Amino acid sequence: MIIKRDKDIIKSYFEDESGLRGGYADEVLMPEDEKDTLDILMDASSRNTPLTISGGGTGVTGARVPFGGSILATDSLNKIINIDEKNSIATLQPGVRLSDLQTELSKKGLSYLPDPTEPNAFLGGTISTNACGAKGFRYGSTRNYIKRLRLILSTGKILDIKRGEYFVNKGEVFALKGIKIKIPAYSMPNIKSAAGYYVKDGMDLIDLFIGQEGTLGFLIEADIAIGKKLDSVMSFFSFFSNEKDSLSFVKDAKTKNALSIEYMDENSLNLLRTKHRNIPTDAKALVYFEQDYKKNEEESITESWMELLEKHNALTEKSLFADSEKEREKLWEFRHALPETINEIIKRNKLPKVGTDIAVPEDAFPEMFSFYKERLSSSKIDFVIFGHIGESHMHVNLLPKTEAEFAKSKSIYMDFVKKAISLGGTVSAEHGIGKLKHIFLEVMYGKKNIEQMAGLKKSLDPACILGLDNIFSKELLK
Repeated sequence: MIIKRDKDIIKSYFEDESGLRGGYADEVLMPEDEKDTLDILMDASSRNTPLTISGGGTGVTGARVPFGGSILATDSLNKIINIDEKNSIATLQPGVRLSDLQTELSKKGLSYLPDPTEPNAFLGGTISTNACGAKGFRYGSTRNYIKRLRLILSTGKILDIKRGEYFVNKGEVFALKGIKIKIPAYSMPNIKSAAGYYVKDGMDLIDLFIGQEGTLGFLIEADIAIGKKLDSVMSFFSFFSNEKDSLSFVKDAKTKNALSIEYMDENSLNLLRTKHRNIPTDAKALVYFEQDYKKNEEESITESWMELLEKHNALTEKSLFADSEKEREKLWEFRHALPETINEIIKRNKLPKVGTDIAVPEDAFPEMFSFYKERLSSSKIDFVIFGHIGESHMHVNLLPKTEAEFAKSKSIYMDFVKKAISLGGTVSAEHGIGKLKHIFLEVMYGKKNIEQMAGLKKSLDPACILGLDNIFSKELLK
């Protein structure tokens, strides 16, 4: 076990990508195997010492930012234990970085298909939030690929749960290894969601521990489903001279078998123009999408997409296309230049962004998108809209320049939350709740249902030491 207590050394563990400040802890504990982890959990439980589980630090909700106690870091639990090509299963520790996983799988012609967008994320972190990425349109979220989880509870008990082994219903008390697990009875929206604990009638018990944000148990090992690496992929960066055409294109594009369908609004393009001169001056929107293909299909697939783009008046002659890995990497850099540019603005303004993670059902998306535009246009606050439009999941980033604008931005965010909930949406589709979005989860589910979440945590973490203030306030555990 590695133990670090020097504040100058461990201060990087007091933050993530959320911008949440003020974190502190007495030490960082880095277990190197299961026994180390078990010892840490048992010792913390006996002393009632809070433990904040830390992954790669790429989260945006403050979940890994500690406020007291110790940090349980997964950095040294980074082994790819086994890659079973025959059964398409990989067995991993939680500290495996996604980029390292994909590199090893690629050597065998394999891939981790959901591929959450952040390559520096740790596997454990993506499981703890049920993360999703650009390819979610085709492959869905992390949950779909988890076949087994081995977890250590704060009591010292070890749960090794395989998918298909146990099934539970809402509102019941399920007994497992002498533990009475109180399953909440609330109803989740029927869309991709990373808001609170996963609960459905007839659900697989393993799903309860996917998206739990380090509050129920420590993930020590996971089996994930893997697949064959795609033969070839083409990428389109298609510009449109008006927003209406871009949205009508997306509606038709959803009927095709694309890997991903992403969107950037005019304000996003305006930000990127400072760094990328190849953006057409008359472009008002961008739809970025990917399509896999076999060698004998390239021409027919390309023609099919071009016909659809022309039907919706895309600026086809000014758009960008890539069908080689090197060219696709350049377009990928273009895509990631937007969050980098936003971060530069945040530093310049010296105020955090106010960014949403809202998704709604597909039939409600036009109404939600119109609501975004109406509310933002009248606010006089700088903003960008981008994200996973293929899944009706957009990231709206408000970029306040003054404290007054910051307060107004938070009020607008709450308006978006209430509107989305009224349409059957979720307040978090892929990033989780962490420490920053408690109020939105309460609006979504109501206080009584949040108390049910706290009751579930108590049944698995009776000492109440894991991930305090993640998902809901620690005050509910008293």
